[in-house]
Amino acid sequence: MIIPGVNVLLGQALIPVGVALLIVLILLSMSIKIVREYERAVIFRLGRLIGVKGPGLFLIIPFVDTLVKVDLRIVTVDIPEQRTITKDNVTVGVDAVVYYKVFDPEKAVVRIENYHYAVVMLAQTTLRDVIGQVELDDLLTKREEINKKLQEILDQLTDPWGIKVTAVTIKEVKLPESMLRAMAKQAEAERWRRARIIEAEGERQAAKIMAEAAEFYEKHPAALRLRELQTLIEVAKEKNLVVVTPLRMGAEDMIGLMAQGMQGRVLERRE
Repeated sequence: MIIPGVNVLLGQALIPVGVALLIVLILLSMSIKIVREYERAVIFRLGRLIGVKGPGLFLIIPFVDTLVKVDLRIVTVDIPEQRTITKDNVTVGVDAVVYYKVFDPEKAVVRIENYHYAVVMLAQTTLRDVIGQVELDDLLTKREEINKKLQEILDQLTDPWGIKVTAVTIKEVKLPESMLRAMAKQAEAERWRRARIIEAEGERQAAKIMAEAAEFYEKHPAALRLRELQTLIEVAKEKNLVVVTPLRMGAEDMIGLMAQGMQGRVLERRE
């Protein structure tokens, strides 16, 4: 048998219990927090810093604690083109890429308002300052040294913020059209200079060898005579050619030369 009055009282008693359970569940869901392996949570209790928690599951006091999540992964920042003047007064456009990560979440949250924006602005100004201290030739040929210098300066300036700059890379150096034409002419002139040096070196070596040959022929006249005869034999193979020989050539030499020449012509006709 169901008593209506009892049911009403029981229903009225269960309502506060249900509301309380609902409030507990809501507070419990608000107090349970989870951060990933590459994240950390900086906890503030009534405005005061109490520490860093994570990764994984942890509890906070709802409406009392607030948290700020910080990503610990390496962040890539594309620095837009910066127009600056080099040490030798050449206007260039340089863009770069900066890689950084947060190693101290407390400093990154407490000591600076927006560390990402601060790193971007600092990288731009540092890039212009460093480029203004080097000459154009060094900027084009010593890029690794400039990258290392930029990385060291940025790392030193961002260390109080809890940020580590791992690398800085210059992507592109844009030069004026007039400078490109001048560099092309300079490269062409350099190639011509090297070609002339190689040619002159070849002539020097040939002259040295010829001088040595002249000294050898001077010491051995018979060798020079044989060389003359060999040259005349090679010339006599040509058709319709008049050969003028030195007066000192004897009759026997002339007969031998003519015989070899005639022999060469006969062989050509047979072929």
